[in-house]
Amino acid sequence: MSTYTITVEPVGREVECDEDQTILDACLRAGVWLPHSCTHGTCATCKVDKLDGEVDLGEASTFALMDFERDEGKLLTCCAKPREDVTIEADLDVDEDLEVHPVQDFTGTVLVLEDIAEQTKRLVVELDREIGFNAGQYMKFTVPAATVDGAEVGEVDRTWSIASPPGETTRLEFHIRNVTGGRGTDGWVFASLAEGDQVRLSGPYGRFVLKTSDDKHAILVGGGTGVAPLKSMVRHALEAGEYDGDLTLYAGGRTRAWLYDVATFRELEEQYEEFTYRPCLSDETPEEVEASGDDPHAYAYGMVTDVIESDHERLGGCRGYLCGPPAMVDAALKTLMSRRLFPRDIFREDFFDESDKNSSGLKSPLIKR
Repeated sequence: MSTYTITVEPVGREVECDEDQTILDACLRAGVWLPHSCTHGTCATCKVDKLDGEVDLGEASTFALMDFERDEGKLLTCCAKPREDVTIEADLDVDEDLEVHPVQDFTGTVLVLEDIAEQTKRLVVELDREIGFNAGQYMKFTVPAATVDGAEVGEVDRTWSIASPPGETTRLEFHIRNVTGGRGTDGWVFASLAEGDQVRLSGPYGRFVLKTSDDKHAILVGGGTGVAPLKSMVRHALEAGEYDGDLTLYAGGRTRAWLYDVATFRELEEQYEEFTYRPCLSDETPEEVEASGDDPHAYAYGMVTDVIESDHERLGGCRGYLCGPPAMVDAALKTLMSRRLFPRDIFREDFFDESDKNSSGLKSPLIKR
């Protein structure tokens, strides 16, 4: 197998990269931080200029990397693999709150695999050694080869956000929503994965992290399992005393059956006066909640965006952290901006899946991810 040198400008760092390895993977493993988010060619966060050399562009979405951009020499580092020595120019403006932890490979043992909400499982993995990561980052799992519809298919990678705080360095928690027909979910986690199994994973990845040097009121908005990285942020901020501002978590679900860890967040709300928890039900009414014997006043009603609009006339001076399905993230973004929160103070993590490769995954370049 051939190995080539990747030169990263403007810093002049040189990284060795195998011909079957992506440029992003080689750089992150060498401790050279490059911008990235989805890591599967959909979001365009990792787009850079190729100054010299030939690459295989890989499976980059034609929406994330358009034909004219390919002609101009741009590439997505999460997909591109070198065919000779390559020089790229990248935005290396690393956030001061982002401690760079080189990507490493780990073997983990499944300690917990349990149902926590409708079509949602909690996965807890014990790693073979300690890991360093920032609250909000994610891991990449290797999904084993399998037989699908009578055909043998090879290994694939799937990414899930870490829900546990950085202080837990060997025991990582993940929240996983089932996707019908999904190789990683329907075909593995929800089908055959079991407690005691060994898994292979690598990380940490991602720039969606809590700004720990901040003292602004953080508005955290999660749809479905988008709550996972927000839980890591909340616990890190509160339990480790790593944040000086207030935090409000808006967690959206159709009904109570789709929400999870409600008791955990309410306990944190009781313990820390700077934290507010707002579970939001879009398809369940106060009357239905009361009829079931639950307290209707313990929930907000309507879409998460409706609740935020009702709670706040203005959000200037706050920070926004948005995570979940792209449609929800887009709607929450518009809501926060309508309440006078500037784009520079909004950070987002869109939960794309493989189907998004064939649809537009591009977002405003003003939004940091």
